[in-house]
Amino acid sequence: MGNVLTFLTRTRGIGRLHWTDWASYAYLLFGVVIMFGPVIWLLLSSFKSEAELQRFPPTLLPYAQETIAIEGYDKPLPAFEITNGEFAGMRAGQVRRIGLVAQMVRPEAPKDIVKVPIADRKPVERIDFAFENYSDVFKRFDFLRYLWNSVFITTMATLIMLLVNSMAAFALSKYHFRGRGTVLAMIVGTLMVPQTVVLVPLFLITRELGMLNSLWGVIIPGAATPTGVFLLRQYMLTIPDEILDAARMDKASEWKIFWRIVLPLSAPAIAVLAILAIMWRWNDFLWPLIVLSQNDKFTLQLALNSFQGQLTTQWSNLLAMTVLVLVPIALVFAFLQKYIATGIASTGGK
Repeated sequence: MGNVLTFLTRTRGIGRLHWTDWASYAYLLFGVVIMFGPVIWLLLSSFKSEAELQRFPPTLLPYAQETIAIEGYDKPLPAFEITNGEFAGMRAGQVRRIGLVAQMVRPEAPKDIVKVPIADRKPVERIDFAFENYSDVFKRFDFLRYLWNSVFITTMATLIMLLVNSMAAFALSKYHFRGRGTVLAMIVGTLMVPQTVVLVPLFLITRELGMLNSLWGVIIPGAATPTGVFLLRQYMLTIPDEILDAARMDKASEWKIFWRIVLPLSAPAIAVLAILAIMWRWNDFLWPLIVLSQNDKFTLQLALNSFQGQLTTQWSNLLAMTVLVLVPIALVFAFLQKYIATGIASTGGK
């Protein structure tokens, strides 16, 4: 930790900050705000009430208006501070509002109603986190069921993708056969085909296989990706062929060579592909929306869509569930992001 602080606080100037230090810190601070500002805003907004989310101008922290108990009234009244006039600086409870005038009553004179222009009073507020936004998610929706569906789809699809892509990459990088270049060109060429073009034939094939309204109908169509095949092939080309030839001389089978030698040596590239696959599958919305129509098969992304209605949108619950959906993938990216840089650098630079 001391080394990190020393690195972050070192300067070019001796005893004072050089102008380049100011420029560097300003640039880094701007980058931090751009990257983490929306995330912090989302997190804090998920603790706001529905009325607070409609407030203009919006505030960063979640606020709630305080109430005041006044004799003669069954329920506490919204508390306001009078800012102008005879009763300036006093707190009062608002009984009702009629046009641009608010009828208010003071605790020390509960029977006297004071008419105050709405411009001459401001609400008394306190920071209040609406934790019920998160509890309502578990009450109104089967969150654990949606979470299990998303975890199952992400895990199985990632494992199948890694196995299929690594086998294809092994064949294209270490076996010499006629048409290898053509096959590789066709695989890379599919990257230029938009995903929306193949949605209809992919749906027809999934329907003929009887996998509609099934989690496997979401998993199987993405079992192989051209990006994964190309990335792993580029990395496997860096593995010396002499290692494989030595294993064949020791009577090792091709499957054993692949499983015991190639896969362990390709771990950095496989880690990169695994991270990308997890992020893609977890955030996938369009294909599950097409394949799944039963509520008990929905993923978290589809469950998020149910908060948005034709006339109204429950923003408080929607933001709370969005945070819950982002937490797992954010943890995966935070702890494994170093493999992305190292893996891509090694696959693209060799």
